[in-house]
Parts: sequence; structure tokens; C-alpha cells
Amino acid sequence: MKLVRRLFVLVALLTAGSLTAQGQELGVRFGNVTAGDFAIDAVFSSGQFSRIHADLSLSNDVLGIDALWDFLYKPFEAEGETFFWYVGAGPFLGIGDDFSLGAVGEIGIEYQFRDVPLVLGMDWRPGFRLIDETDFNVDGFGLNLRFVFSR
Repeated sequence: MKLVRRLFVLVALLTAGSLTAQGQELGVRFGNVTAGDFAIDAVFSSGQFSRIHADLSLSNDVLGIDALWDFLYKPFEAEGETFFWYVGAGPFLGIGDDFSLGAVGEIGIEYQFRDVPLVLGMDWRPGFRLIDETDFNVDGFGLNLRFVFSR
């Protein structure tokens, strides 16, 4: 249990330390994630139309890491306000008493406020777990609220 907490703190510090480049966001996700119903949610820009969307979650005995590569689609943009949708996929990992590994997909919508450096989003993440057990999960809905470090 102490190892899981130390890994959580280490990954959180590394994530926070890498948020100095343009297009980086850090916040929270409420909803289904690898280890519970709450996660530290981060976005790292990887180009004009793609990004890495990562979550770090911690429950009683599991450290969860989700890392998705998203593709962005912007149907509306006016005077600094941005409303867009995205789709992506990537691996998830659960480290603890039970080890889990699998793949998760994602489709969501987000709104970036014009005068406040905040992003509000909702998404759905179906997941396919391969290791410890094999199953398919379709109840991965979430609400994201992130601070934008630079635009």
C-alpha cells in the first residue's frame, strides 16, 4: 500500500512539473477511471489536432494510470471560445494487490471558456481489460474540469 501511494505522488509530481509548454491542462475527472471514481486529469498537446489525455487515480489498494491519444475536432470557434469534440484510445494500467492491463477508447465534448482559463468536458470511455481478468466495460462516463496553463 505504501508503494502504491509513493508511486502516485511520484507520477503526480512528474505530471505537474511537465505542464510548462503551450496547450497543457491539469484538473480533475469525476467518473469511472481505472482506480475508482476520481482522478487527476491532465492533457499534453502533441500537435494542432491531437493530444495525450492522461489520468492518475488512486483507490484503497490500486494505482490507476490511463493514457489516451486523442484526435480533436473543432466544429465551433468564435473570439477565443472553443467548443470541440474528440475521440481517442490508449492503454490503462492498474497496479496494486491485483494487476490489470487493458485498452480504453474515448469519445467526448469539451468547452474552453474565453475569459477564464478553464475547460469543462464530458466523455464516455468503454474499456477492454486483458489481464487479470478479461472483460468489457461500457459504463465509463466522466466529467472533466481542468485549468489551462497557456493557450
